[in-house]
Amino acid sequence: MAEVATNVSEQHTLEIRGLRAGVQTKEGRKEILKGVDLTIHTGEVHAIMGPNGSGKSTLAYTLAGHPKYEVDGGEVLLDGQDLLKMKPYERARAGLFLAMQYPVEVPGVSMTNFLRTAVTEVQGSAPSLRQWVEELSTEMKRLRMDPKFAQRSVNEGFSGGEKKRAEVLQMELLKPKFTIMDETDSGLDVDALRIVSEGVNHAKDVNHFGVMLITHYTRILRYIHPDFVHVFADGHFVRAGGPELADELEESGYDQYLPEGVSESAQA
Repeated sequence: MAEVATNVSEQHTLEIRGLRAGVQTKEGRKEILKGVDLTIHTGEVHAIMGPNGSGKSTLAYTLAGHPKYEVDGGEVLLDGQDLLKMKPYERARAGLFLAMQYPVEVPGVSMTNFLRTAVTEVQGSAPSLRQWVEELSTEMKRLRMDPKFAQRSVNEGFSGGEKKRAEVLQMELLKPKFTIMDETDSGLDVDALRIVSEGVNHAKDVNHFGVMLITHYTRILRYIHPDFVHVFADGHFVRAGGPELADELEESGYDQYLPEGVSESAQA
């Protein structure tokens, strides 16, 4: 099947301005995001790195619209549209995609039915059956997925690597404007990490989307090369730089960015 790239002249922008959010705990309300500011353009890869417990995953799920996280202030704009006023499925239609750290299992729903329904809902019309079968087969081969997975229930009995490949398969088929990857490298061996990274790079090159890549380590950045690296600590960004910043963090760790008297090992 011929690949048709999104018009690379069509630029999109995701703007996060002063985002504050929290969650209810047994001890009461806890503020986690404390004024987050970030702008991502299509075609860019922004690596978000920081210590455990700093709020990186909270940022991802707040952007996606998880009901557990309550927004206290700020705004999130995708091409000027206020994502915070949208329901999760409306954010997906607007062009936002979240690759989860721990993809959920959906027993009784086949991968192929789930994926075709998702594509139909996001794009507004169902792809022709012939086109769908051909595209699904092509992308599964690219990710080295057994064709039998298409008939299995969503993520049910999948290994960690298979679940992450399924996330990238969704990314390939849904063609978002912006992808949030929440520690996609978690639990992957070297081979699976390479295959998943190759899938992400291919999808980004073909569809020209922007990437917010949340990670704790630099190993995935050897395959998915960031344009910008941001340090996230205590609920907000504390430093930004180029790819070289990731190497510095690998060498020095995150303790210097934590509140005084707190170590990363104590937060983990």
